[in-house]
Amino acid sequence: MQKYNIHTVQKGESLKSISSLYNLDAGALKLFHNNHCNVKDMILIELTGQKELFLPRTAVTDKNRLVKFGRANSLVFQPGNLFMKYGVIVTIENNDRKNELKYETSVRWLKTENRLHFFEIDRISNLYLNEEEVNEIADLLAYKTSKVLYPLQISVDEKGKFNDVENLSVFKERWSSVKEEVYKEFDGETVDEYCLKIERIIEEPDAMNLYLKNDYFIRTLFFGMYQSFGQDFRTGTEVSFPIVNNPVEPKYEIKLEIDPLKDEYNLVHIEGEGTLNDERSVYDFMNKAPFSMIIEDHPVMNHEGNFRISYYLNGETLLSESLYLECDIQLEKKKKISVMIAGLADS
Repeated sequence: MQKYNIHTVQKGESLKSISSLYNLDAGALKLFHNNHCNVKDMILIELTGQKELFLPRTAVTDKNRLVKFGRANSLVFQPGNLFMKYGVIVTIENNDRKNELKYETSVRWLKTENRLHFFEIDRISNLYLNEEEVNEIADLLAYKTSKVLYPLQISVDEKGKFNDVENLSVFKERWSSVKEEVYKEFDGETVDEYCLKIERIIEEPDAMNLYLKNDYFIRTLFFGMYQSFGQDFRTGTEVSFPIVNNPVEPKYEIKLEIDPLKDEYNLVHIEGEGTLNDERSVYDFMNKAPFSMIIEDHPVMNHEGNFRISYYLNGETLLSESLYLECDIQLEKKKKISVMIAGLADS
C-alpha cells in the first residue's frame, strides 16, 4: 500500500509555497521528504533543484479524497437503509481437489437495536458448481433443501462483525413446504435419508447455528473491518475463520492497513495479512481437537497457515463494494479457502 504522495515541483515554487499549498509545516515537510528520498535529493535549507517532493499520504489539495474517519482513525459502521446484491465465488482446495461455487445473494439492513445491526440475507440465483449448474442428485438435494434457510436473518456488531443467527425458529415452519417441493421432483431411499438428516439438524438449534456460522460469505462480508487503525493507519488483531470443521476455529494473527486516501474510483482500500497462531498442532487439527492435546506452560505455537484480505469500501457510505479473503492451513495436505465478493451493478 502506498505510504506517501509525490509533488512535482513547478518553476518558481519554494519549500514554503509547497508547504502552504498542502497546509503543512515547512520543517515537517522537509523531514518527511528527507526520510523517503535518495541522499542526493535531500533538502538542507531550501530547494536546490529537486524535481519531486515526498509528501505525507494525507497531504492533498482536494480534501474530498480523504477517508472520513472517526476518533483514533476509526471506521464507523453505518449500514442504515443498505440494500446490496453481490456475486459470490467460493473456492475450496483440499487434498488435490478444487471446487468452485458461484451464486448471487442480496443483503438488506433491517434495523439497529441494542448496539447490533440486523440484516436479511437471501439467495437470488441458482447455484453453480465448477461453472455448471448443479445437476448431481446430492448437489441438487443440498441446494433444494438449503431453501429452508432463506431469507436468513443475522445480527452484526458495531465493528461490522457477524454476531449471531436470529431466525432459527422459522426453519421448522418452512421445512414442510420445502420438503413437499423436494418430493415433487425426487423420490427414493436417498431422498428419504437426506430429508431425515435435514430434519435432525433443524431439531438441534446448536448444530444449525454452528453450521450457519461457518458460512464463508457471511464471515467474509461481516469480517469486522470497522475499528480503529491508529495514527499510522495500521492495526494488529487476532481473527478466526472456519477453514476446518471444528467448534473452535483456528486463530490467525494479522496486520491490517487502510489507505487514508480514496482511490481514483472513490473506493477505500483495506488490506491485511498474517499467519496461523494457534496452540493446536497439525495433528490436533486433523483430529478435530478443540484444544491442544499437549498441555505446556510455554506452548510452541503452530504457524503453518496464512491469511490475507483485500477489501474495497464505497468512499461515501464506507460499505462493502468488493472483497477478497484467502485462508489456508496445513493438514495432511494444505487446505485453502478463497472468497470473492463483488457488488452487482443493479443493486
